[in-house]
Amino acid sequence: MQGLVMKSTGSWYLVKTDNGSIIECRLKGKLRLEDRKTTNPVAVGDIVKLQRDEDGSNQIVTILPRKNYIIRKSINLSKQAHIIASNLDQAILVATLVAPRTSLGFIDRFLVTAEAYGINAKIVFNKCDVLDDEMIELQNDIIKLYTDIGYQCYSISSFNNEDVEMIKDLLKDKTTLLSGHSGVGKTTLINAIDSKLDLRTGDISAAHLKGMHTTTFAELFPLSFGGNIIDSPGIKELGLVEMKKEEIGHYFPEIRALINECKFNNCIHVN
Repeated sequence: MQGLVMKSTGSWYLVKTDNGSIIECRLKGKLRLEDRKTTNPVAVGDIVKLQRDEDGSNQIVTILPRKNYIIRKSINLSKQAHIIASNLDQAILVATLVAPRTSLGFIDRFLVTAEAYGINAKIVFNKCDVLDDEMIELQNDIIKLYTDIGYQCYSISSFNNEDVEMIKDLLKDKTTLLSGHSGVGKTTLINAIDSKLDLRTGDISAAHLKGMHTTTFAELFPLSFGGNIIDSPGIKELGLVEMKKEEIGHYFPEIRALINECKFNNCIHVN
């Protein structure tokens, strides 16, 4: 059998098989030991081959080659990394200027990671309904910064029907990763996009104005209007993986456009 990994908890996996049934699987021991570079040998979005054992349990025996993936450094201090999701058509970063604030550095690291693996990235600035005039002006400046170098940006409220319909158009018939800090409203937005999903949302921590984790594991949800959305746990920090510092400039479109004019072959283009 072959199937699509819809959820990974690290010890078991939900896989949607080619005939449409959703089954629980374990990872074959040999496969678990093969890949030591990442904390999760199998990621949501992977296409896998399955084997049914004599006792009726199902095992993942092969992971088919990934066309792309989004990866980040593990939250512990080891050199291991974690694959958030694979085989994506696009990745959408949900950002907010308040409660919690998304830094430009975080946005840049997300965009660089997407560029490195050839994934089309977009930025959705959520909670525009709670911004005052000064913050709206700041957000418009940030949006101009990113649209000027070629990124599609959107300012939305999850409670505005027109905004939700616009996001639905972006998602239709595509496999999309939705990512961002805890508390930016990813799950609320998903529930607004497709009310059939009815995912659990969390509260904002009053002490730190940061979201409290509600989504514990990445999970893929088929959308009723076509396509799949992958909801990922909120990311506090996004460490870059698998790239040398000399490469990073190549993943900034505005630097890439000028790269042939640089005299040095190992330049990191900081200035």
